[in-house]
Amino acid sequence: MTVRINPSILSADFANIERELTRIDNADFVHVDVMDNHFVPNLTFGLQMVSRIKATSPVPLDVHLMISDQDRWAPGYAELGAESVTLHVEATSDPVGTAARIRAIGSRVGIALKPGTPFATIEDIAHHFDQILVMTVEPGFGGQAFMKDQMATVRDVAAFRSKRGTDWWIQVDGGVDPTTIEFAAEAGADTFVAGSAVYGTDNPAFAIENLRKIARDHSHHEEPHV
Repeated sequence: MTVRINPSILSADFANIERELTRIDNADFVHVDVMDNHFVPNLTFGLQMVSRIKATSPVPLDVHLMISDQDRWAPGYAELGAESVTLHVEATSDPVGTAARIRAIGSRVGIALKPGTPFATIEDIAHHFDQILVMTVEPGFGGQAFMKDQMATVRDVAAFRSKRGTDWWIQVDGGVDPTTIEFAAEAGADTFVAGSAVYGTDNPAFAIENLRKIARDHSHHEEPHV
């Protein structure tokens, strides 16, 4: 199974963003949390800052939108070149239509579930997306404790993927570190967002390789079938 490690730029030093991006050039993506202080109680950055990150990043962008009115704003992140744009099902009134617009621009598109949102909510539309993101913290702030009970949702997504023979990526975001990544990989996740577990170390590149190895060693090996 392919394992992807996507460090969260929220944990980086914003005053030296170009340097911070070069420190993770062995990552698969850089995870960019866009928050508007409406959908979640925090404010980060918008299109202009993400465009700057795109211009300087040595790895692709994995943009996670935690904003209101996503149907209006989400395609703009695909237009600026983000390789992946993830919507929250709780903040979009037309997830399938918005996903189609993002894909038409040329980006991958994901759908995210807050801890209180079961996978059954999106089961009927999941095939319109390239990635299912299971939040393992309440969205809004970095540094929160990993919610192990969300592994039940990850297992639901993985079982559905296996049953349908789809090729989604299953992403987890929140509290991922060398210990919790084992639980997530065993449950079936293959794409991992890590913030302080990467940027809180002296050697982010080494931390990425270490997380990748642990995830591979504990990965869910069941092959999908049609």
